Amino acid sequence: MVPLSFYLTLGAIIFGIGVWGALIRRNAIVILMSIELIFNAVNITLVSFSNFLGDFRGQAFAIFIIAVAAAEAAIGLAIVICIHRLKGTLNVDEVNLLKW
Repeated sequence: MVPLSFYLTLGAIIFGIGVWGALIRRNAIVILMSIELIFNAVNITLVSFSNFLGDFRGQAFAIFIIAVAAAEAAIGLAIVICIHRLKGTLNVDEVNLLKW
């Protein structure tokens, strides 16, 4: 039996890698992948707590987060493709479409 602390540590490490990637990197695709890592870290902790407590609420939230992550990936990639067609770059520092 794997202890709960192992799963929480794994979730914290993956969450930290995702936050680091979202804050440090400048490529829009890498930022989207980092956000997916954050979602997966939250899913790991929710499912591990759900298993530890013996109820299914955490697993239900994890399924909801998977659906939100799929929608985020589809919409995010569509936005990235549109920005790449318009500006020719995926560097988020060079994209200033919201300026007046």
